[in-house]
Amino acid sequence: MQLLTNELSIHKQFHDMNSFRSAIHTLMEIRSVAREFDTEMYCSRKLLDTRLNDSMTMQQGVALLELNQRRALMQWLTRNGPFWEEIRHHKEDEWLEHNDEIVTDNAIGEAAWASYIGIEEEIVSISPSKWEFTPLRITWKREDESVDLPPVNNYWKPQPLRAALSQKTPPIKSWSRLSTTARAKFTELTFLEDSFSYLDGCPFSPNAAKRILSILEILNKMKKCFDPNGARTPEGHELYKNFFTGKKEEGGRGALFSDSSDTEKNKYRNKMTFSHPAAAGESLFCPFHGKVQTPHLRIHFSYPITCSEPLYIVYIGPKITV
Repeated sequence: MQLLTNELSIHKQFHDMNSFRSAIHTLMEIRSVAREFDTEMYCSRKLLDTRLNDSMTMQQGVALLELNQRRALMQWLTRNGPFWEEIRHHKEDEWLEHNDEIVTDNAIGEAAWASYIGIEEEIVSISPSKWEFTPLRITWKREDESVDLPPVNNYWKPQPLRAALSQKTPPIKSWSRLSTTARAKFTELTFLEDSFSYLDGCPFSPNAAKRILSILEILNKMKKCFDPNGARTPEGHELYKNFFTGKKEEGGRGALFSDSSDTEKNKYRNKMTFSHPAAAGESLFCPFHGKVQTPHLRIHFSYPITCSEPLYIVYIGPKITV
């Protein structure tokens, strides 16, 4: 599970420093609880620009906090993060609403969208605020219909979060554990025996492990999105649109899954070719891959994804084309 801090829970409700100080103290307590369970609490790069009241931004309010509290908060919000924008799944042009309020490009919209595609993200709100209720129910407005996304849990006090985290699966703390978890969880995927071995020389990264699981979750869902005739279902088409299309030159981050360039295929063909696990003497050429940006890791898999053929996960490790 990943926690995202709700930027919308600062909405000009703080008219004195004492109430703001108390709210920040509670927020940092919640963050400490999350860390006890090796769970990161993501913030937004725009959180400091929110307004405490008509005359003061959050950044100005933070500057008036006592030294240690100010340092801890500023390191989190400006330097260390992590920032949910770096792992975002929903696009900036999606229309997401909560009770007629647009929440696109905010943590609430991101968490609801992630839940929709099978990635567990929940919300932490600042208290007091108008967001002291749970769950949050988000609607996705499409061209010709409205889709209710899965409800998102919301926390604004430490104890409910502690209770929830204590019932979660223990965090992954090694690449070996990641391999065991992924193989057990994603039964639609066929992992090569040594597909995780390429991570052995890399320092373990909890955030990268979570990102890898998120990517595998999408592939696992994609493999299930076929009707009895072998045609891709509407959900499969939506996954394809959201994660297999988009180019960096269009101003976005590029697709989560993409093919290698012709130059890369020629130069790194041997490295992207793997022994076929079910056909002796045959091989799998797998230039298609999913991306982890920090650190630069790649998940290579067989493509195209079809109903009749296994979806092989052949390589999880450092970027091959360097």
